[in-house]
Amino acid sequence: MKFRIPFDRVHWETSIFLIGTLFLTLTAVPLYLWHYGLDWFQIGLFWVMFLCTGFSITLGYHRLFSHLSFKSHWSVRLFTLIFGAAAFENSALMWASEHRRHHKHVDHDDDPYDISKGFFHAHIGWLLFKLKVQPPYDNVADLQRDPLVRWQNRWVQVIAVVVSFIFPTVLGWMWNGAAGALGAFLIGGVARVVFLQHCTFFINSACHTIGNQPYSTRCSARDSWIMALFTFGEGYHNYHHEFQHDYRNGVGRWQFDPTKWTIWMLHKLGLAQSLRRVPSEKILLAQLGETQRRVEASLATVSTSDAAHSLLVRIYERLQSIAMKWDQYRLKQIEVTREMLKSLRHELRAVISELKTLDLPARTAT
Repeated sequence: MKFRIPFDRVHWETSIFLIGTLFLTLTAVPLYLWHYGLDWFQIGLFWVMFLCTGFSITLGYHRLFSHLSFKSHWSVRLFTLIFGAAAFENSALMWASEHRRHHKHVDHDDDPYDISKGFFHAHIGWLLFKLKVQPPYDNVADLQRDPLVRWQNRWVQVIAVVVSFIFPTVLGWMWNGAAGALGAFLIGGVARVVFLQHCTFFINSACHTIGNQPYSTRCSARDSWIMALFTFGEGYHNYHHEFQHDYRNGVGRWQFDPTKWTIWMLHKLGLAQSLRRVPSEKILLAQLGETQRRVEASLATVSTSDAAHSLLVRIYERLQSIAMKWDQYRLKQIEVTREMLKSLRHELRAVISELKTLDLPARTAT
């Protein structure tokens, strides 16, 4: 069948913006650097704008507005609404509505960025082509009661242009005249928008394709520490889909999640309250259950004569031992202390490390 671009379904305004900013980044930015070079002001402006807009998406649009994983002072909400608009990912109201539908219908037709329709669709195709009529905002009634959210939704495009393009350009002019203004517009404005947007898009595409599934295989979401480095900690996507209301994505202390750390610091400063956390025992049981299911699936496919079979049996017995210990705590109504949980986690990690040596294929989501 001959491929035909569905021009009648192209979202022209979004497509022109996304393709146009990418084109400028790949052409005008290198030309500017060739003519004028790069100074510390342009580098600093890029990263300051990237951090402000990036955290406004991950901390604000995502964890605060979409998942209500904590409550914040009005100043935090206002900051994330202003700089979130500058990411050119639309208003917090629309972003949260689409993201809540993603979680409700993940990997199915009503998922706005359904990975089952392909990597390109999940990454950017769903924005370029509007295959369905935009649903009503019937899943964000709570946000519609917030006057700041309503204000941003009304003026989001104006705020975006002023903060993302005009503001850096004025700063560049003050720094180095016309050359500085052009550089600030291209580097701190256009290139920064493109870089940030594709970091966000990779959560919808790469984090539903590449990585591990330590907590659940009920959907395609995966944990990727590499993606966490570029997305302020959002790469731990398998955990997030299993426990979406936790203010943490990287639940381990060693996991790179600067959004989690920022929320924690805001809490200490009195600017964030009611931080939602999944109990440690629930996380442990999710890992234990998923590991048991993976071993059971592998045992069903490995021959008893295979050298890996005896090791799998031993691993499964160790997993059962951990589960029995937990059951004994519950049956005897013993209060599970942090030390008990730490011991069980240590045992489970040792089993998982041993399981990794077998290099078994990951279970696919069903």
